[in-house]
Amino acid sequence: MALRLGDAAPNFKAKTSVGEIDFYEYLGDSWGVLFSHPADYTPVCTTELGRTALLSEEFAKRNVKVLALSVDPLDKHKGWISDINETQNCNVDFPIIADEDRNVATLYDMIHPNASATATVRSLFIIGPDKTVKLFITYPASTGRNFFEVLRVIDSLQLTANYSVATPANWNAGEDVIVVPSISTEDAIKKFPKGVKEVKPYLRYTPQPNID
Repeated sequence: MALRLGDAAPNFKAKTSVGEIDFYEYLGDSWGVLFSHPADYTPVCTTELGRTALLSEEFAKRNVKVLALSVDPLDKHKGWISDINETQNCNVDFPIIADEDRNVATLYDMIHPNASATATVRSLFIIGPDKTVKLFITYPASTGRNFFEVLRVIDSLQLTANYSVATPANWNAGEDVIVVPSISTEDAIKKFPKGVKEVKPYLRYTPQPNID
């Protein structure tokens, strides 16, 4: 059965470009981004891994650890990483899983027969510190992932996990958020001292509560 939002993210042990890891131990108390690639030396994925490496400080600020996955072996990973570093002007220092037996790909339903009977599709999972799946999205081979959108979603997930708010369409960190329907306007005014703007009884905005 395919993973659903809120499901426990399957744990696994795997060989990676930085050594053997236990997924849960690697994440510790951090958030995680696990994303797959159909093969090494693919052009779109080369740019994606490079962009991820260039955004390493942004992921670190959010307490996020990233892992990539390909079904190719470690020796190919190492050569590919060299190419990525050269062409994308970066330093790939996060793990790339060598999933030759497709164990992890199977656990995370990353192989879709309509796309390929053997190679992984390009899926991305965001996993919370509680080891549950918070988001997943699958891209076609021709469309590169937007990692600024991944960071935006992580900002939203981390904010809404700790406060009784949701984020509106096109929201970015620092902008107003929505008070969740389960809180009355009277209680919201007490809970959010920066103020509550009621557009409709079910649509109330407040400034982002975790920033000054």
